[in-house]
Amino acid sequence: MSKNCNYSAFYVSEPFSESALGAHATKDFCYYNMLKAWKGLDNSFPFNNAHDTTYNVRDNSDWETTLKPRLRERLRNSKNIVLFLSDDTINSKALKEEIDYGINTLELPVIVIYPDLKSNSDLLNVDKTGLNNKVKGLWDKLPIFKDSMSKVPVLHVPMSKDTIRQALNNSNFIVGSGKNAGNYYY
Repeated sequence: MSKNCNYSAFYVSEPFSESALGAHATKDFCYYNMLKAWKGLDNSFPFNNAHDTTYNVRDNSDWETTLKPRLRERLRNSKNIVLFLSDDTINSKALKEEIDYGINTLELPVIVIYPDLKSNSDLLNVDKTGLNNKVKGLWDKLPIFKDSMSKVPVLHVPMSKDTIRQALNNSNFIVGSGKNAGNYYY
């Protein structure tokens, strides 16, 4: 399989069941569903969902024999990670595994979407010379991300359909692009 998929990483309460109402009440999962809806409404929207590449798992599946191998298979088929990082994100077992394996083993670039921020300027410090403390503070929610992000190119974007489209179309943020590791923003 070619690596043309975007692997979406987001917090959901565990155990996870997409059919459970609890999953749909988890805001990070709702943001992921918004990308799927944008793709459903507009086939040209450049989101190719890695979660569609393997069969779904049940929330009572075993972590080591089913869930973890499935996450890793999806990540191996992906060109990048789309990480939703919000005020509601919690450092879950699955999210730690996705980020650790995706960055530290596969060296997948990351596009971080900040759902609580609506414009590019919301990401930047007062001088517009770097990312602000609000953004940097959210990294503390995922220590594995904070500790690993310097190893790959990371593009930081707000929850804006046009900016997300631009990010997903940006060929610098796919595995093997040659883009230097570091933090980037528009």
